[in-house]
Parts: sequence; structure tokens; C-alpha cells
Amino acid sequence: MRSPAGLLPLLLLHLYPSCVLTLPTTPIPPPEPHPLIIWHGLGDTFTNPSLQSLADIYTTLYPHASTHIIALSPSDSSDRTSTFLGHVPAQVAQVCNTLLSLPAPFSSTRPHLLGLSQGGQFLRALVQTCPLPHPPATLLTFGSQHSGISKFLPSCAPSDWTCKTTAALLDHKKWSAWAQHHLVPAQYFRDPADLDSYLNYSEFLADINNERPVKNETYKHNLQKLDKFVMYIFEDDKTVYPKESSWFDDVDPHTGQLIKLRDTALYKEDWLGLKKLDKKAGLIFDAMPGHHMSLSDDIVKEAFIKYFAPVPPRKGKAALPEEL
Repeated sequence: MRSPAGLLPLLLLHLYPSCVLTLPTTPIPPPEPHPLIIWHGLGDTFTNPSLQSLADIYTTLYPHASTHIIALSPSDSSDRTSTFLGHVPAQVAQVCNTLLSLPAPFSSTRPHLLGLSQGGQFLRALVQTCPLPHPPATLLTFGSQHSGISKFLPSCAPSDWTCKTTAALLDHKKWSAWAQHHLVPAQYFRDPADLDSYLNYSEFLADINNERPVKNETYKHNLQKLDKFVMYIFEDDKTVYPKESSWFDDVDPHTGQLIKLRDTALYKEDWLGLKKLDKKAGLIFDAMPGHHMSLSDDIVKEAFIKYFAPVPPRKGKAALPEEL
């Protein structure tokens, strides 16, 4: 039986039906920003001020957020060299181990990932292969070569012999065991007119794109955990060929016509889980004007606001007074 004190609120509500009974609710905490991980592109180094500028834009938009710029070497010159020379699967594994050793919040919440040019497909490989404690929330790539390159069109400075040597070797030795184990751009080279060589010798892209007959279900399972996979293309890109690789498009080897991602076997048979991701509105194609990696602060801010904004937690249930 209810006590007289317990009946009082009900009596008041009966006598004064117009009154509003306010119930205490669980307070909603402000959304926590996701930490951001950045992987730079070919010929760049983690010490480049423009990378720190990207991190600063993120932390300005989302105060108290943490950022991490990936480095494959503590030396800026060695880090730059590793963008040309190295075994990509080993580099991805190295980065995975580094990220697994990072403290909170990287170890305690889902990060966002930002990939610049080739750093984009490397971060996608990381999503597919690395057992991070919390699956990444969003993968955003700018001008990345998700379906590979069929030509190497670097803009090498006259004194940049690393770049020039890489270009020469790629032209003539791309399918050699040495190039596939040491020459970074060779490991995401994919000529639709010579798929046999690609499938036989590629040590990175053919595997990570699940293009061989035996599929790795872990790649598919892990990529589907993303909330969003956002791919930006540079409309006037003359460095990535074909530039539509940034949208995962392919090229018909007989006609040279583009094959949109949704018309490829990779999508239709869902080798990577992109079809399932698309069905939940998590696969996003975006574009920006300009040449390869011509990023402006305004475009970056717009992208960060559109795709990296923290999601508020769900409302808690109203807490009812014990006596009612």
C-alpha cells in the first residue's frame, strides 16, 4: 500500500490536471571528439608544416581532440624516402603496431582516419588488417589510388633523384620481385590491360583489394565496421592516372571507358564489403576543384565538419521517482 506521502503527487495531479509534473532526466554529456590519425602521401614527410596545419584545423574545430601524424622513421629524410622505397605490407604492419601502443584516447575510443594520396589506400589496408581495440569510425581519403595507377606521372624536381629513379624503375621493372618488395608505387600499380601480371606479381594492391580467387573475409568484415568511407577526387588531377581511382573506379581495357565502382565485380560481388557499406549510406563520393593535393583550409574545414563531427550520445531514459 502506498504511503500518504507517496499518494500526494497523484492527488495533486488529479486535483490540478493542468499542472505539469517535471520528471528528472539523465543529463546528456557533450559529444567527445574522435582522435584523428593522418597518413601522408608520396614524397612527403611527417615534419611537413602542412600536416600539422591539418591537425590544427581539426583541433580548432573540435577542442580537446587528439591527433597523430604517422611517421615510418624518426628522421624526416628517412620518412620521405620510405614513401618511395619500402615494402608496403610491412609498413602497414609497422604502423599498426605503433597505433596499438598509443595511449588513450587512441586506445579507448574509435578514431577517425585521414589519408592523403597513397596514404589513403595504406590506411584502408590498416582498417582491413589491423586489430585496433576500437574499429575506426570514418576513413576519409583525398586523391587516393584505391583501384591503383596504370601510369606513373610524378612531378619530380630536377634534383630529386629518389623520385626520378623510382619513375625509371617503375617503367621497366614494376613486376620484378625486387620492385614489388621495395618500390612503393609499384605495389599499387594496376594496368587493366595486363591484369594477369598484376594478379600474379602484385604484393600489395591485388591482395588488399581482394581481387584474387581466394577472398580474405577478414578484409570485408573489418571494412564494413566503418560508419563512413569518404573518397574525395581532385577534379583536375594530372598526377593520379586514372584520377577516378580515387573513387575506386576501373577502366575497361578494350574501350578505355571508365567503369564506375558500382558496376564492377568488386562491388557487385562485394569482395570488400563496399556494397554493404553503401547500403547503410556509409560509402560517400565527394569532389573538389584543383590539381592533386591542392587542399585549401576552407575545403578541409568543410570536409571535417561534414564527416568528422562528433555524434551526440543517445538520450538517457527519464528517471522516475521511486514513490510514483
